[in-house]
Amino acid sequence: MIYWDLFWAFFVANILGYGGGPATIPLTQQQVVDHYGWMTNTEFVDMLAVANALPGPIATKIAAFAGYQEAGWLGLIVATIGTVAPSAIAIIVLLKVLNHFKQSPIVKGMTMLVQPVIAVMMIQLTWQFSTVSFESIGMWQSIFIGLVALVAIVWWKIHPAIMIVAAFIYGGAVLPHFIA
Repeated sequence: MIYWDLFWAFFVANILGYGGGPATIPLTQQQVVDHYGWMTNTEFVDMLAVANALPGPIATKIAAFAGYQEAGWLGLIVATIGTVAPSAIAIIVLLKVLNHFKQSPIVKGMTMLVQPVIAVMMIQLTWQFSTVSFESIGMWQSIFIGLVALVAIVWWKIHPAIMIVAAFIYGGAVLPHFIA
């Protein structure tokens, strides 16, 4: 049963995750944390932080981690297949259909009007992650790190990967002195 649950959880999150990896995160979080209870919200945030520091698509890293945690190597494979295969098949079919009707006002409206829904999902996820961050390292430390990252990424155009590595270094070298 666990293999079916792993497959189905990641299938649902990724087949409905319009927009790719970042858009699937709130859906995956709902499945992994809220529906199946494989992780707590704090564990999910921690896993997501590590997954973002690694190369490759975020959805497959989340699936691999959760699948391995719940059912070992076979769970990793099943969860990853649940993430990749159905979405790949669906996208091939969907792109053929959308390409055929790309000038249709209905298709244009569908693709344009789903964007605010994705934005709201990302805002909700940001709020949940902020709450976890406030609880774990404190509000002021979280705000400081968030503002530094915002300025570095938006104004100084520093690559997000560099900011993730910098946050790891900061968390390992500086933050323990504030928490201890």
